[in-house]
Amino acid sequence: MSAPAPLAAGPTAQHHVLATVLFAVVVLVTLAITLRAGRRSSAADDFYVGGRAFSPLQNGFAITGDYLSAASFLGITGLIALYGYDGLLYSIGFLVAWLVVLMLVAELVRNTGRYTLADVLAVRMRQRPVRAAAGSAGVVVTLLYLVAQMVGAGSLVALLLGTGDGPARSWTIVGVGALMVVYVTVGGMEATTWIQIIKAVLLISGTALLTTLVLVRFHGDLAGLMRAAADGSGAGPAYLEPGLRYGATITSRLDFISLGLALVLGTAGLPHILSRFYTVPTARAARRSTMWAVGLVGCFYLMAIVLGLGAAAIVGSGAVRADDPAGNTAVPLLALELGGGAATTGGLLLFAVTSAVAFATILAVVAGLTLASAASFAHDIYAWALRRAGRPKVTERRELLVARVAAVVVGALAIALSLYAQRLNVAFLVGLAFAVAASANLPTLLYTLFWRRFTTRGAVWAVYGGLVPAVLLVVFSPVVSGGPESIVSGVDFHWFPLENPGLVSIPLGFLAGWLGTVTSRRPADPDRYAELEVRSLTGAGAV
Repeated sequence: MSAPAPLAAGPTAQHHVLATVLFAVVVLVTLAITLRAGRRSSAADDFYVGGRAFSPLQNGFAITGDYLSAASFLGITGLIALYGYDGLLYSIGFLVAWLVVLMLVAELVRNTGRYTLADVLAVRMRQRPVRAAAGSAGVVVTLLYLVAQMVGAGSLVALLLGTGDGPARSWTIVGVGALMVVYVTVGGMEATTWIQIIKAVLLISGTALLTTLVLVRFHGDLAGLMRAAADGSGAGPAYLEPGLRYGATITSRLDFISLGLALVLGTAGLPHILSRFYTVPTARAARRSTMWAVGLVGCFYLMAIVLGLGAAAIVGSGAVRADDPAGNTAVPLLALELGGGAATTGGLLLFAVTSAVAFATILAVVAGLTLASAASFAHDIYAWALRRAGRPKVTERRELLVARVAAVVVGALAIALSLYAQRLNVAFLVGLAFAVAASANLPTLLYTLFWRRFTTRGAVWAVYGGLVPAVLLVVFSPVVSGGPESIVSGVDFHWFPLENPGLVSIPLGFLAGWLGTVTSRRPADPDRYAELEVRSLTGAGAV
């Protein structure tokens, strides 16, 4: 099959109208779910974890909906369409990460925690310092992840409405931010979970449909699809080999290793993923939820590979890059062509439905992220870290009020940051969030669960020893300045050569935790570690 011709026309006025109608339907349905769930979100258990009343299957779909973000549906397929083999590495990293979650984290976190990661640490550590550190890291990680989702929303609506990079794209980001605040403040975890379940079903069904259409187009010949993708990419055989994005220089090879570490290790430290294990009644249910999620996520990423190759083969990498240099609109453009083109009814319907599914994907993920960030601030920082010794405990009602206010503040911060990051690929942005999570949260969590000598100082040092270097290295990297796609244009103050800080910041997090422990004047309490060990392995005393 020869290389595709350039697209004759993009989305038309009809596409814009139908897509807008479907967007409105998605918003109305999700708001109806939110209002219905909001009537039962008056208690902390209801607001933070949905009353722990979800089944493993329901939670497995919800985890899938929470995890498969705009980075998965829009970013990864776009990277595969543009960079072939090197883009494929993102999907492998995101999938392999679940083995770490399944083997090391799921059951143990469910048995030892209540609402957040800091609850696990506080079982054997002093409350105030570890909650302040873990809560701060949770807010930073979720903010970075939120920026990626909202940038994806801006790219999607700019394509649908034909507005380019104008004010409409910025207003879309503001609108998504406002919706996510409503979802969280009104509906809490129950509304968020049901939105994620519905989104997961829509996303996997829509992806399966597009994958089937791509395979039918090539008569099931995967080799033919790959050859056509290589032709359509403009890079020839190099498209199917390592090195198109990573590997040309030593720096790019190190960047690839850094990215791989961040993707594989970061999932187990993501606050919004860890909080999902608390929405089921038992540790066994948490493990079964994770197994469902592994299967669903695995199926999705296999299909995403086909879609990325299909976009290169059918749409053409040049056309994808011309529409969005970061590749975030590859899937909607592919849907348009698979339906018959911009002038056909089939293209109109498939394009609009695919775009609506992508929009639902973004809304579901931002709701989960905002809730996790609000919980980190209200439950860990406000209720514990900021409470002075001798003062009475914060009431549950006041904590929930602070959580809702925190959701508004987090939404505003995410909107402000997203407006400056619109030129970056969403999968790349998520890779940064994974790097920070793997640097700050994962070392602390693993040390707490498995190292008997680990101390409060070690926990605090591990969090800040991973968090601060990761954030600083991003600030002084080509992501922020010094490159054509940098957030700040026209200036160059970068000195760190890698785009992803994981290669440096993840080892620093583990090193800081070890150093803080061996220099601690107060040794670890063996009785509290024994309590943690029994509770994590057996569930005795679990909430």
